[in-house]
Amino acid sequence: MKKFRIILLSSFLIVGLYSCKPNLDGFIPSNGDADFTTYVSIGNSLTAGYADGALSRSGQENSFPMMLSEQFAIVGGGDFTVPYLPSGNGNDGSGGTNRVLTYLPNCQGTIGVTPVLASGSAASLASVGASGPYNAQGVPGARAVDALSAFYSSLNPFLARIVTSPGSSSILSEALRINPTFFTLWLGNNDVLGFATAGGVGNVDPGFPLPGDLSDPAQVGGALTVLVDSLTSRGAEGVIANIPNVTSVPFFTTIPWNGVVLTQGAADTLNLIYQQVGHPNIIWKAGANPYIIEDTTVVHGTLRIRQARQGELILLSTPGDSIRCAQWGISPFKALGDAYVLDENEVAEINEHTANYNTTISNIASSYNIALADMNSYMKTFTGGVVYNGVDLNASFISGGAFSLDGVHPNPRGYALIANEMIRVINAKYNSTIPTVDVTTYDGIIFP
Repeated sequence: MKKFRIILLSSFLIVGLYSCKPNLDGFIPSNGDADFTTYVSIGNSLTAGYADGALSRSGQENSFPMMLSEQFAIVGGGDFTVPYLPSGNGNDGSGGTNRVLTYLPNCQGTIGVTPVLASGSAASLASVGASGPYNAQGVPGARAVDALSAFYSSLNPFLARIVTSPGSSSILSEALRINPTFFTLWLGNNDVLGFATAGGVGNVDPGFPLPGDLSDPAQVGGALTVLVDSLTSRGAEGVIANIPNVTSVPFFTTIPWNGVVLTQGAADTLNLIYQQVGHPNIIWKAGANPYIIEDTTVVHGTLRIRQARQGELILLSTPGDSIRCAQWGISPFKALGDAYVLDENEVAEINEHTANYNTTISNIASSYNIALADMNSYMKTFTGGVVYNGVDLNASFISGGAFSLDGVHPNPRGYALIANEMIRVINAKYNSTIPTVDVTTYDGIIFP
């Protein structure tokens, strides 16, 4: 997502299988100690139902807050209003609804499976603020550091369309208009995700972070504290979710760091080429080899290039079929640029900031006595595999069945798993018995 940067995150590393089962008959649904009369969801694209690189009405209808509201209704929850987009349309500006898989020729003349946009007209972002306030406050692109800013509603078109006065309303002020009795809060993903999906080319801990920067943990923590304090001081209870490790979602793990597979003959040819251009230190062998990446710190040879190292991440945003078709990452003159790679230092920065964000979120949950949804730990189980009612789901791109085709956001089945984890921690914290949703009733990847 070099710049699909309205984003958003998410992410995953526990080895083994995690088994999920549908509700068992015989228990009595109850709200327990919580009041779900007026539920507000606050978050970013993950809360809005963003999938396949776009927000659509279908995505909104299959968001985890929508699923929660339907389950809350069983135990006394009230209406849940959503600022719906026009039916059937996406608003990613490319004239499509959702990305689906279709069969297209690839660069080698054979047939491959490629995600493309389905036909349809782009949705209008015309204001629907007059019909608000809305219970659904998922704003694609929003960071924790944006949530308190009224000016932000004049910058983000997803927020501008749902407020009555862009430039005067913030995510927090809109949420408080609902007078919520219960809330879910999942922000902070984009404070690290924008930096990660841009290959770490942004600034780290700037005073005034821009999209693509890595936000200062103190700023993220301060914003989240104000949000929770403002909500709970009015009597609302709720759940706050922490930040998954974004470096373990398919967007970062689909292309291996050593994905250049060679025969001995091909390796010998490349070794000769690299000697001729002054890089005999780059050595190729039969089997799996690291990709060639740009690195301005390299001081030997005529080019500022080196081979990738284990633990460094090649982004799924590498343009088109450039790796397979144009020898990117193989030819010395087509090294993968900084925007398509997270090097070891950038990965360390991302991991450190994610850990700091999550420590703060845990402390907030404890201080305000609200539920904590450990999405960092939970979504790591996707890597090992999740089994729900006999259906296997994991974090593999396309085939795993839990993520949409953008490689970052879940598909409806993935969002259903998230909804059920939210329900689990809510039930544990508030002594409620809210039924979980049936994950298998929601779509996964749509094939032609």
